[in-house]
Amino acid sequence: MSNDLLEELQDKLNYHFKNINYLKEALTHSSYANEHGLKSNERMEFLGDAVLELAMSKHLFSVIDLDEGVLTKTRAKTVCEEALDIYANKLDLPKYLLLGKGEEATGGRKRPAIIADMFEATLGAVFLDGGFEEAYKIVEKFALPYYESVLTIKDYKSILQEKLQSEKRTIKYEIVSDTGPANDKTFEAVVYMDNILMGRGYGKTKKEAQQNAAKAALAKEA
Repeated sequence: MSNDLLEELQDKLNYHFKNINYLKEALTHSSYANEHGLKSNERMEFLGDAVLELAMSKHLFSVIDLDEGVLTKTRAKTVCEEALDIYANKLDLPKYLLLGKGEEATGGRKRPAIIADMFEATLGAVFLDGGFEEAYKIVEKFALPYYESVLTIKDYKSILQEKLQSEKRTIKYEIVSDTGPANDKTFEAVVYMDNILMGRGYGKTKKEAQQNAAKAALAKEA
């Protein structure tokens, strides 16, 4: 990636790295890393996930005077894949993503799971380079302004879970198949109520397939 693009992204973040290698790693998808013998952003994503949860917890604790259960459910919505995809696109992060040729050709630059991971990795990089307060500033600028809109995102798994728990039923998800090449798989998930098959769904990630299975189950229950 050119120094101009790295500088452009840092200007958008309003944060300039002391160690630019942290940012480079955060922008490197595993497909590109494998092709060029580099580190991927997966470890940064792991760290950024925790940073984002803490940042959202800090914000929600200050604005919602309600019990732990409400705070937990609200936070889950603000850090779900769909929400992260929104935050990342407000920052135009996909423009800076380093993808392998196969992943690029199959639309990886627009894939929500990849973009969500990249956002978390970027937060992880800022945290490593500048600490939590600098990472929190990124969340304040690119996530919190869209807080109200992401709360409208429907988490079908949570909705189904609450419904079945109120009926004292058990719920279980299974990934029953995956098809397609490694860089463009489609997953098939099923959801059971007790031992009864309730829904089936497909998606480009396991999470998406499970969400669609839950959505199908809720449609059947309606």
